[in-house]
Amino acid sequence: MNHFLSTLGHHGYLLLCITVFAEAIGLPVPAALALVAAGAASAAKVLNPPVAITLAAIAMLSGDCLLYTLGRYTGWSLLGILCRVSANPETCILRSAESFYKRGKITLVIAKFIPGLNSMAPPLAGSMKMRPQQFLRLDLAGVMLYILAYGSLGFLFRDFLASITRGFHTAGHVVTIALVIAAIAYVGYRIHIFQRNKMYLVVPRVQVEELARKLSEERDNIVLADVRSHGYYDADAARIKGSIRIEPNNLVNELENLPKDKDIYVYCT
Repeated sequence: MNHFLSTLGHHGYLLLCITVFAEAIGLPVPAALALVAAGAASAAKVLNPPVAITLAAIAMLSGDCLLYTLGRYTGWSLLGILCRVSANPETCILRSAESFYKRGKITLVIAKFIPGLNSMAPPLAGSMKMRPQQFLRLDLAGVMLYILAYGSLGFLFRDFLASITRGFHTAGHVVTIALVIAAIAYVGYRIHIFQRNKMYLVVPRVQVEELARKLSEERDNIVLADVRSHGYYDADAARIKGSIRIEPNNLVNELENLPKDKDIYVYCT
């Protein structure tokens, strides 16, 4: 622990900023552990608490603002990239959109604590054209809550963390083996999930020209549905002529009202 704190003393602020920024932009980096370590270092008077909090907040907010800006100008393209590690990217995006649908803009305040949503919330807010001032206000609240929660944990339980570190050092080989086994199990689990959802990777699509021809020839046998997610659709939004509106976050009820004897075509954002 003393060696670790010494390392933090020399490079602590830089390591903290790089780690929280990396997690903010979607990289698989454990910023929570870095914040806990920074809290413990602050309790040991290796780091200055106000400085550590300020720098961590600036780094995390910078990463969020970057994704917000990219999301604002690239739409769901960026969300697809961030979801690429998911077994089913489209489901990953819809889960994030559903959180906005159920919880509203308060999602930004709690997003940091929800794996998968933490890096999705800022670009999703940008793609939904949330006002910059509103985004900054809500995201800053979420950033400070996240930093203070994990930083305080490290600050208050510094001695407990030191004992755990000594235990890891004593049983180094056992811990290494356990981590390797956990990593193998995780990879196996991801492969299992990928195989189970492989059928959803290819979404059947129809060209605009083909659908237009079908509509002109057999309009009575076709249902055209607008399934744009919450944030991309409102009561005043323009729809394709003759289409109906289906709320994707309320599919169970919506599907009960659809005809069973017609072909159904859907379009989204």
